[in-house]
Amino acid sequence: MPEISNLSMLTVIIFVLIPVSLSYLYSLGIAKTTIWSSLRGIIQLILIGYVLTFLFEITDWIAVTLAVLVMISAASWQAGQRGKGIKNAFLVTFTVLAIIEGLVLILWIGFNIIPFESQQVIPMSGMVIGNSMVASALALERLKNDFSVHKGKVLAALSLGATPPKAANIIIRNTIKAAMIPSIDGLKTIGLVQLPGMMTGLIIGGASPIEAIRYQIVISLSIFASVSLTSMFVSAIAYRSFFNKDMQLVEIKEND
Repeated sequence: MPEISNLSMLTVIIFVLIPVSLSYLYSLGIAKTTIWSSLRGIIQLILIGYVLTFLFEITDWIAVTLAVLVMISAASWQAGQRGKGIKNAFLVTFTVLAIIEGLVLILWIGFNIIPFESQQVIPMSGMVIGNSMVASALALERLKNDFSVHKGKVLAALSLGATPPKAANIIIRNTIKAAMIPSIDGLKTIGLVQLPGMMTGLIIGGASPIEAIRYQIVISLSIFASVSLTSMFVSAIAYRSFFNKDMQLVEIKEND
């Protein structure tokens, strides 16, 4: 592949400034977040690019497990930022992601899909954890928004004798569906709109198309299942933070 010049990199950076400028124009309030996210992403990629050389040489299963736990912790913290004010948002997200990642690894390793080696576990787990992080962040943010918008309906249901699960049923269902939309749409269009990264990389690396397809199917379905379970479990647990022990609706504040 041709080497990307510094000028080309600068052009891409300038391209990012277009939505930043438009966010100011439309008063979206995301300009600073966009700039910070872009800079942070670049720095993280530079660092991890060198760290991966070290990580892929790890053979100790304890070290590999710790690396995965670090990834889950970072993902949980980032998703938890979307759920500020929701009680134990980080802990809920971390627990759900850890359990689901554990189930995925048991499936992969138990059925000899991949060996428990850093070169296999870390990048594949990163895809699962990353997509699950997005789903949990969407779920937490959607819960906060819907409980605020539909506060009157929830209060009315409670006043008529509905239990918190019953009063919040529609909100929970809509939250789960909204968090799953990106994954569902991605699965529908994989190979048509977006070319699968793992399959493409394996074919370029010399693997047979059939083997590359098998790996892509495994990771795609694993991601879909993980995202679905994450959306369901995070929503089903986090909604409880909007009710107190007396089954009354409480207001969630960002600075709580």
